[in-house]
Amino acid sequence: MRVALRTALLVAAVVLAGLFLFPTESHAGRSCEPARPTAQQVQQGLTLAERTAQALDASGARVVLLARAGQDLGKYGLRWSHVGIAYKTDAGPWRVAHKLNQCGTAVSGLYRQGLGEFFLDDPWRYEAAWSVPTPAVQAQLSALLGVAPVDGIGRLHTPAYSLVSYAWADKYQQSNQWVIETLALAMAPSTIADRGQAQAWLRLKGYTPTTLKLGPLTRLGGRMSKANVAFDDHPNDKRLSDRIETVTADSVFAWLQRSGLGAAPVTLGL
Repeated sequence: MRVALRTALLVAAVVLAGLFLFPTESHAGRSCEPARPTAQQVQQGLTLAERTAQALDASGARVVLLARAGQDLGKYGLRWSHVGIAYKTDAGPWRVAHKLNQCGTAVSGLYRQGLGEFFLDDPWRYEAAWSVPTPAVQAQLSALLGVAPVDGIGRLHTPAYSLVSYAWADKYQQSNQWVIETLALAMAPSTIADRGQAQAWLRLKGYTPTTLKLGPLTRLGGRMSKANVAFDDHPNDKRLSDRIETVTADSVFAWLQRSGLGAAPVTLGL
């Protein structure tokens, strides 16, 4: 028992030291506020990662769409804030390909991280959710994940970032939007050459974005105080009627099940 306890404490100390030496510089729509994780936060994040990996292994899936609750979006009726493409590597561990906003700026990048890193990003709740795509979708995504980023997952990436980017425009691109556009590319690689064509495929398959009710004062405050929030890509008629249509993790899960491209989401929490 004492040996196990010492080992656990050593692992936590190593992880904490790594976080201090190599701070996380990118977040899904959050500013980089200097905050050291507590030992409890590290333990919870790693425990969630371990249990998620065990559950994913038991599912038999090779690729899933994996979400976390990084922010409290309850006032918008949303449960999950961020989704990525999780895949089983040939070496064994699960990895997550996802898009992250760089420290609250208007720029983003693509990353491949382990489950531990994915769940150590200061979540609002220590919960995970995932949808298992059909075998055909998993096979197509696996093929895309296996090639060089510029030709694979990075092919439709737009660095210009807005947390509330319009679902049917290509001026900006937020994290969840990149996921479904990349899924579209994976499913029709020979016919999709740009984001507009990916969005046309998503419309054809019945994807429906989430409509957020955001009044003018909220929009003005967000635009003036946050570099990663912009509304100028939304059509005037929708923006002026306070209808902001954007891609959310919740809408992605609903669409996967509705379209038959994936199973109902499975949730796991501590």
